[in-house]
Amino acid sequence: MGFVITTLIFAVVGIIASLLVRICCSRGASTNLLHLTLVVTAVVCCWMMWAIVYLAQMKPLIVPILSEVE
Repeated sequence: MGFVITTLIFAVVGIIASLLVRICCSRGASTNLLHLTLVVTAVVCCWMMWAIVYLAQMKPLIVPILSEVE
């Protein structure tokens, strides 16, 4: 549930950031495309970093070894 909700939050932030870039930085067709590409790439990279960290905690590679000393 948390994965889906946070993914939707990233999608909404990406859409809002794309609209803001479109409104604030309208200089030319190629410049607008560059700004839009940079915003989408940044949002996707941030989402991927979050997703990798989130999913890595579900099944960690290092498992604690229990000692039977006690």
